[in-house]
Amino acid sequence: MPPTTHQARRRRRLRAAGVLTLLTAVVGGGAYLAVTQLNSSEVLVRERCSAVVGTDTYELRPEQAANASTIAGVAVTRGLPPRAASIALATAVQESGLRNLDYGDQAGPDSRGLFQQRPSQGWGSEEQVQDPIYAAGAFYDALVEVPAYQTLPITEAAQLVQRSAYPDAYADHEPEARAFASALTGQSPASLNCVLRKAEEPGNAVAVAERFAAVFPTVATSPSENGMVASASGSVGWAAAQFAVAHAKELGISTVSHAGLRWDRNDGGWTTAETETGQILITLAEAPV
Repeated sequence: MPPTTHQARRRRRLRAAGVLTLLTAVVGGGAYLAVTQLNSSEVLVRERCSAVVGTDTYELRPEQAANASTIAGVAVTRGLPPRAASIALATAVQESGLRNLDYGDQAGPDSRGLFQQRPSQGWGSEEQVQDPIYAAGAFYDALVEVPAYQTLPITEAAQLVQRSAYPDAYADHEPEARAFASALTGQSPASLNCVLRKAEEPGNAVAVAERFAAVFPTVATSPSENGMVASASGSVGWAAAQFAVAHAKELGISTVSHAGLRWDRNDGGWTTAETETGQILITLAEAPV
């Protein structure tokens, strides 16, 4: 029996509802897929900081780069030559992998910190040698007592400070140490770059100012609308600017502008920008939406 007009209309309404449900599912699924892909793209970002010298590029994890910038910043503040920072960085890479370790090894069970300094050998208390600023300063105190350390091979200068059981190992890290020292002491402008995921928390202006004051006490800082302004130029200015980039993950920094260039966390690189002479403008990440 052929369907009545009422039955035919009901069937058409059911088919239309089915198509609408399918379209809603497709659109909803597409939106979910887009969000998932966006989140996945963030997860897939391999966070890293790199230093470029000539045609060579060297990489560190953000934690390592932050420690490296502290070591180099202490050298800058003390007025030491970039060579001192190269020696210190090669040493810290070998001793701790540029990680602030809270344990030692069989050769030095009480060794701690970036340089694996031993309290039992007069380097300071356990708490002190695990303070990166103190540890770097203690290393430089010993290094400047080495006669002609600037002309010695890096591995020899490092060994005269550390007295390591593996004296030749420091030489293995010389190229990367020189690259990061050149960037982080401000000798190579805009040569440090960090590729990072989006900030998970808003930046803290007080924490940024405190970190700058601890490592660059002679660099004046003042708060800005959404971050901080530091006053410095020349190699010190670039050392401070790239210090901020190296600490961007830890401190929630979004952009760093200096001397006509700007590093942007979202872009992962340096581009031209309008800047004020002698100023480093640091903007902080906002709360995630």
